[in-house]
Amino acid sequence: MAAIETADQKITPCLWFVDNAKDAVDFYISVFKNASIDKVSYYTEGGPMPKGTVLTISFTLAGQSFLCLNGGPHHSFNDAVSFVVNCDDQEEIDYYWNSLANEGKEVQCGWLIDKFGVSWQVVPRKLGELLSSGDRGKSQKVMSALMKMKKLDLNVLTEAYNE
Repeated sequence: MAAIETADQKITPCLWFVDNAKDAVDFYISVFKNASIDKVSYYTEGGPMPKGTVLTISFTLAGQSFLCLNGGPHHSFNDAVSFVVNCDDQEEIDYYWNSLANEGKEVQCGWLIDKFGVSWQVVPRKLGELLSSGDRGKSQKVMSALMKMKKLDLNVLTEAYNE
């Protein structure tokens, strides 16, 4: 497998796809700003996939390096690992939610599974503050409101906190 070379990033997530890593990367770089394909490697003769098939793609989303691998049908994604998208406002929540959930599955509490099976959490940055303010009553009201949502509504969460 190709090594990932990043200047400041020690750990790089690797996503295992059956054979559609290029489609997934194209989708992700269309959604995120500051995104690019950095390096592509291909299977050579004698590999488990036909010569010339994409093996790995190194790419960057919002300054974070990733690697995708076309590794065959041996593994699949599950909710045990997800990527958190921290959003500054409702407009940003709506954008990422609508983009990533398109052709995917909306779950609960800001979680979704995209059309490639990757789990994402689209959350307001302010959520941590609302849930850990030190006022248990306020945090409990926020949690109660959160549990009723799929896509998070920052106004509803803030109103629950301020009740």
